[in-house]
Amino acid sequence: MKAVIVEDESIASRRLAQLIGELVPEIEIVAQLTSVESGLKWFHENTMPQLIFLDIQLNDGYGFDILDHLQEHPPVIFTTAYNEYAIRGFKYNGLDYLLKPIDKNDLRVALNKFQKSTNLISDAWNNDKLEQIKNIFHKAYKHRFMVKVGNQFKSFNVGDIAYFKSEEGLIFLKDRSGKSYPIEYTIDQLEEILNPVQFFRINRKFMVSVAAVNEIHTYFNSRLLLKLMPKEEEQVIVSRERTTNFKRWLDL
Repeated sequence: MKAVIVEDESIASRRLAQLIGELVPEIEIVAQLTSVESGLKWFHENTMPQLIFLDIQLNDGYGFDILDHLQEHPPVIFTTAYNEYAIRGFKYNGLDYLLKPIDKNDLRVALNKFQKSTNLISDAWNNDKLEQIKNIFHKAYKHRFMVKVGNQFKSFNVGDIAYFKSEEGLIFLKDRSGKSYPIEYTIDQLEEILNPVQFFRINRKFMVSVAAVNEIHTYFNSRLLLKLMPKEEEQVIVSRERTTNFKRWLDL
């Protein structure tokens, strides 16, 4: 279990890390950051931890400034010398709010809350994944698409489709020969009607078949750059929040 401390007072940061180690040794402090700037850099370059200890008032801004720049973040235990930010703190998935100097018993209570919430999330996640697995085998996914081409209609089997792309408000189907055809679906709808074993939505614009993924390259900010077959002129990038699940999907 990994956690990050964001605290601009080195003595306070070391003491907090020591108390955490005494109370819950299985929590690993992977970083002790001292500013909004260093916090933003770290969170955009590293895997998100399971817990954040966040000082609200930092030398170069507020801890909230870090959270505002993250699309998603884990539970946060706020630490501060002032109590006027408490209400705002709980709007940011705040698990608890500790006043400095931090009392060991108060920290114990906060960590107990975290452990209980983690167990609940884990149980819910396991149940949810079990239902998803069941649905994969029982849900009737779409097998073909009818596309209007001029005055005629053409039928495409799902196995003949390389990927789907959103472009200028339209969704295009690209077959394995490289030809594109507009279809009357949204990416969100495609995500519901296509078998997730065969297709994966990598970002807001692309949904790709497993057979279309020709090459995978590392890309900055913990993302992946794909080379598709047939070739796509636009850069095809797996978004940071979908990278982990994309790797799992390919490894099925």
